[in-house]
Amino acid sequence: MVKGIERDIGEIEGLAIEQRLGRLDGAGLRFGLVVARFNDGLTDELARQAVGALEACGTVLKAVELVRVPGAYEVPVVLEKMAASGQYDGLIALGVVVEGETQHAQMIIDTTGKMLLEISCRHGVPVINEIVGARSWEQAEARCLGGEQSRGWYAGLAAVETAQVLRRVR
Repeated sequence: MVKGIERDIGEIEGLAIEQRLGRLDGAGLRFGLVVARFNDGLTDELARQAVGALEACGTVLKAVELVRVPGAYEVPVVLEKMAASGQYDGLIALGVVVEGETQHAQMIIDTTGKMLLEISCRHGVPVINEIVGARSWEQAEARCLGGEQSRGWYAGLAAVETAQVLRRVR
């Protein structure tokens, strides 16, 4: 489990009702990552950080499957199949879309985000969407290369916590 987390995440102390909260404990959980190859200098780092966070939470590497696709737009179809399989406690979508001179980037961010949310709700498995949208290369680097502050690290932690929450509410 990640150091420094000694109580349930988000616990409201003094609240006299049962709280169903997640822990950053990935032991016994299985995760799938779908990573876009486009902008691979950044997506590779997002993947490294996400896997590092999963491992820091106690997930064994044999319980993590990583699948590569050409770009962010191809991520949802693969995650749909993975979610439908029932083999995963959590899924992570990783990609980087940098705005250009057209509206193409915004279209990719909007449509993939909508599809990932639908997949998550349809199959009851958390799909953590870290297809990073940025206005510039510098913004993208800041979000992807920040070590434990990166969106990849966040994705790993969010996948574990949300999977644990779902186990408690089922």
